Amino acid sequence: MHTQRIRLGAAVALCAALLLGNAAAARAAGPTPTSSRAATTKPAPSGKTAPTPRPSTSAADGDGDGDGDGDGSWTVQDAIRFWTPERIASATDPSGRAAQPQGWTAPHKKRSLAAIDGEHFDGIKSVGTLFSQSKDMKAHNCTASVVSSGGHNLILTAGHCLGDKAAFVPKYDHTKSAGDQKYGIWPVKEWFRDSQYASDRSANSDLDFAFASLKGNGGRNVQDVVGANTLARTPGFVNQVTVVGYPMVDHNPQDRAFHCANVWTTPLPAYNQMQIDCGGMWGGVSGGPWFSKFDPSGDTGEIIGNVGGFLRGGPDVRSDNPLYNRITYSPLHGDRFFQHYDDAQQGLHTDHGPYHQPSLPYSMGSGTTWQHAKLMAAGDFDGTGHSELIVVWTDGEVTLYTNDGNGHFIAERQLRAANSTWTHAETITAGDFTGSNQFDLMVRWSDGEVTLFGDVGSKGLNVPGTRMIGPNTTWQHATQIAAGRFNSSSYVTDLMVRWSDGELTLYTNVGAGGFGQEHRLQDPNSTWTHATLLTAGEFSGNQKWDLMVQWSDGELDNYVGTTTSALGTEARIQNPNELWTHNTVMTTGNFTPNHRTDDLVVRWSDGETTMYADTGMTTLGTEHNLVPHA
Repeated sequence: MHTQRIRLGAAVALCAALLLGNAAAARAAGPTPTSSRAATTKPAPSGKTAPTPRPSTSAADGDGDGDGDGDGSWTVQDAIRFWTPERIASATDPSGRAAQPQGWTAPHKKRSLAAIDGEHFDGIKSVGTLFSQSKDMKAHNCTASVVSSGGHNLILTAGHCLGDKAAFVPKYDHTKSAGDQKYGIWPVKEWFRDSQYASDRSANSDLDFAFASLKGNGGRNVQDVVGANTLARTPGFVNQVTVVGYPMVDHNPQDRAFHCANVWTTPLPAYNQMQIDCGGMWGGVSGGPWFSKFDPSGDTGEIIGNVGGFLRGGPDVRSDNPLYNRITYSPLHGDRFFQHYDDAQQGLHTDHGPYHQPSLPYSMGSGTTWQHAKLMAAGDFDGTGHSELIVVWTDGEVTLYTNDGNGHFIAERQLRAANSTWTHAETITAGDFTGSNQFDLMVRWSDGEVTLFGDVGSKGLNVPGTRMIGPNTTWQHATQIAAGRFNSSSYVTDLMVRWSDGELTLYTNVGAGGFGQEHRLQDPNSTWTHATLLTAGEFSGNQKWDLMVQWSDGELDNYVGTTTSALGTEARIQNPNELWTHNTVMTTGNFTPNHRTDDLVVRWSDGETTMYADTGMTTLGTEHNLVPHA
């Protein structure tokens, strides 16, 4: 079935290049200036470079008066004259969200249980479009909402949405001109944004919110016309929200309001921010409100967040394909947010000093650090009944990440500090080879030696391991090793080895004394030289484990029913695709409450690390972002 793998992989790459303009290679090429990640709370180990925050930015409007007009005389009539249908139609996207290319079919992926797809709707009159012009954006570029204020003239949007010639259009109707909008057009009088806000990879992206006071229209203030939303502190990282925005015309030909209704938020690791998984939240939704509830009228409600923050609110380039946006972010509204809300109501521009993140949930770090995660292995190292994760870094450090059994990593401990010896670890796997109910770590070194470190959780790695075989030229060709339970019914004591010439060998009853019995499943062949990664787990739900293989063209397969006499039946998870060629390290563990070793952990080339919980025989499981990309 795989004899044409090289030719097929080349065809897929060519089609991706033609359809995507090589944009799908973004994972390998690294982030664009607007697609950066923040510094990790975990200090980067020696040899793993930590990100350097860029200088903070502050609000500006061209003439220094803060009104967004550049000359201090921006009126309703000016706004109507300036925002012609041609200018309105020229909308560009400040968030960096790219278009989904015509003709692209995304690789199949089972999305998060929290994932939904948004829908167009008629909109609500307290939320509308924000038109503005600046160096890199113009027109219908963001979303804003009217919030309660003493002056009845305040809107909330994102900090990255500031611009000149700015005007707010409640419940925007694309069929009408600027002067004919049902609820009017309201020029921005003055912007209010935290002086420490920065749209870079630093923690200061937590401050991606801004307020604007609006000029009157016909002797009335905006709140008197459309009502106002109340603001509440974000209760925590997990909330049920409805997010409203106006995607830009490039991705929203109907040019209508769009919402993700009743979707659950989760924490964004290393940031005081939350995230949702909702399809369709393209650029233009930045600044849009995150409602925790609505009043009986349905036109106003309680807001606990706004689209913004990390990557200016999006995109997540590790979703169905590198250009298709699903993940959207919001800063948490806390003390700093409400200080600026008070300032905006009073017309003040107070410098509240350097920003210090509040206490955050435990974070495994940033993608910049995890780009240096060389090897991973999962197993019950601590004897807790569920798995932990061991990572070998490029500088030789070895770290163990503790899991709570409910899918959350809660702590880490260093097993070995950075050292030259462990830089020679070429491949690792974990199994209970010593039969102690604590998993052991098997390491194949660059000189062909294979070492077994028993009961790593309690004994660590500072004691000599058991030498399975000394330095030799044969095992230098053991390209991948993966422990599993293919033959044994009780302990993970079987070892699958893929050799550099394509041979596939299963060793059963492996122990501290040797490699047990050898079973050749594949003779040397050219097809299996393209098997880039191996792991094993209970994906089919059988007592015996399945072998999962990732191929060089991005195809992902399970081999179900693998035994000592034959490779199992192939079950396709992913067809060849560009995205999965950027999976560089993977392992499988038992991290979730179903008590099965079926949770696939993937480290991508940009450092993003993802867990697919409860992965099945032919489908990826629920996606959890463990580490954001670099």
